[in-house]
Amino acid sequence: MTDSNRTRMTVVEEVTLGTTPVTPRMRTARFTGETLAFHPTFVTSEEIRDDRMNSDPIKIGESNSGPVNGELSFPVDESPLSTWLKTLMCSTWLNTPFRDNDGVADSVITALADTTDVATVTAGAAFVAGQLVRFTGFTASANNGVFKCTTGSATVPAFLGAGFVAEAAPPATARMKVVGFMGAAADITALADGLGSTLLDFTTLGLRVGQWVKIGGTADITSFAFLVTAGAIARRNAWARITAIAAAKLTLDNLPAGWATDVGTGKTIQVFFGDQIKNGVDTKSCTIERGFMGQAVPTYIAQRGMVAGEGQFNFTTEDKAKYTFTFSGMSGQASTTSLDSAPDAATTNAVMAAAVNVGRIAENGICLGSPNWMQSLQISVNNNLRMINALDCDETIGPVDIGKGSFDVTINAPTYFGSDALLTKLFAGTPSNINTRIAKNNQAIIFAIPRITFTDGSPSATAKNTDTTLPLVAQASKDELTSAHLIIDRLEYFV
Repeated sequence: MTDSNRTRMTVVEEVTLGTTPVTPRMRTARFTGETLAFHPTFVTSEEIRDDRMNSDPIKIGESNSGPVNGELSFPVDESPLSTWLKTLMCSTWLNTPFRDNDGVADSVITALADTTDVATVTAGAAFVAGQLVRFTGFTASANNGVFKCTTGSATVPAFLGAGFVAEAAPPATARMKVVGFMGAAADITALADGLGSTLLDFTTLGLRVGQWVKIGGTADITSFAFLVTAGAIARRNAWARITAIAAAKLTLDNLPAGWATDVGTGKTIQVFFGDQIKNGVDTKSCTIERGFMGQAVPTYIAQRGMVAGEGQFNFTTEDKAKYTFTFSGMSGQASTTSLDSAPDAATTNAVMAAAVNVGRIAENGICLGSPNWMQSLQISVNNNLRMINALDCDETIGPVDIGKGSFDVTINAPTYFGSDALLTKLFAGTPSNINTRIAKNNQAIIFAIPRITFTDGSPSATAKNTDTTLPLVAQASKDELTSAHLIIDRLEYFV
């Protein structure tokens, strides 16, 4: 026999739908339960027999589908959760520039110089002057931290003033990742509707319309004076969304309460941002393998061409933030040989809680609070997948392709019925938007639905001694500014 606690799930992204890469690098998934099913499909013969018996059942195909449940943690790039989000969104993460030795010392990041504070790296997306780059996993502790790029380059960016200790062969754990940008003294200013600059060119930094930014660092000198005066909570809540990018101005909405103009005298303002994904049109698939490790000889079931047709994200008071991905796939196999006998270990980022770690739930740019507090938030996505079956010229069993329908996003948001503000929007059909930010251990995920319309909800007094609530339902539609139904930002690091 075997036990559920001895089940291993590993994942690899596919380049071609339904084809597992040769010698795949499998990555261990974190999950709380699954009912993935790869099984044959049989029918019974319709032949009439004079002995009133049936012929053997006839195999007509194979079925490959099912859900995976989990608890939300930061979706590390290329991790199973990150890959599953790609398949659900039918799109690709737009990552900030990074370099990572990824388990092989001196491979991508090949040197740090002390006197010039130059990092030597293999070619890739260029680091740009003004960007903040986080260095982790280096041998010398002085080389780990967040440093401003002073000379941009794809291969030899400089971070003058970082005070690097020379490393001729950085270790396998070494990583560099753009996490934000920083202005020169008194260069970045707070405008009524965003940020301004004289020297720093916002168009060069890799920013995107619809992206979320965290304004201000830990040190007082890196944050505007009005935020410092307002205190720690105001500084933690200094988030906003980009609506336009010009060389000398970053236009923002969803500005925090108490936002004010500030010329930034004596300040070297820091602003943090991260990676982004929004719904697209490209089919993204993966191979999922389950290993039943409690067996004397483990059975491994590989399911190929797995696409997340549906996804659900639940944020409920006094509970963990949770997700469910429901997959449909192409083919599979059962074997006693794993696709990868030594898969990458699962990520270790902390599980996030819906109430404790949710820093903001906002509707139409305003944080939802008194008197219409939200009880929970559920974001449901449906790709309306179709399994395309056909007579084929090879011996492969299963669908030949997967069709995609509309990208439907539904919001379920029960609120306390403290006023008629939201009910009025429901009856008026007033377009709105909703977003939520969840953060833990200096990492954040932001789910944004930039255009919604409330489509259902009715307050009821259901019983004696209960709260009256308004169980709102909303549907996403195309937002012209961002050309999206759903946008997810992930910040690998912020303060």
